[in-house]
Amino acid sequence: MKRIASALLAVTLAAPAAHAEMSAAEARAAVAPFYKALNAQFASDSPDLIRAATAAEWVSCRSNEACNTRDEVIAGVGARLKSVPDLAWRIMDVLVFGNQVTVRGEASGTPAGEFFGAAHTGKSFKVMSIDVHTMRDGKMIRSYHIEDWMGATRQLSTN
Repeated sequence: MKRIASALLAVTLAAPAAHAEMSAAEARAAVAPFYKALNAQFASDSPDLIRAATAAEWVSCRSNEACNTRDEVIAGVGARLKSVPDLAWRIMDVLVFGNQVTVRGEASGTPAGEFFGAAHTGKSFKVMSIDVHTMRDGKMIRSYHIEDWMGATRQLSTN
């Protein structure tokens, strides 16, 4: 049994090597348009920036089962940029493993009104995000996102 587990682990670890691994700089350049699209400063360009970073079949997942199409994400980002008119998103760190790019990001902003159930207070928030993007031909084809929006609402609600 130990030999089987070792063999499976070896095959699993070797699998990403079949894909040409991007450098961290190449990965950052490939995902940068997506993160630029999340910034209020570029709201009018947001749909085109998302399309530039993603394949037509790209899906964005907030859980193992709940994924949205590229068009649904574009609509959602537009709504988020309206609700947080100074939203700023920064890439803090990029890690590459095979065809996967992991981005540690940071979002900050001041909601214009109620935000995820938190009453409008005029306060700002700053949250971390972790995103894992599967890449093909320099484009994102699947993304998993973890954002601490509940942490943002706690920041907005505290005295």
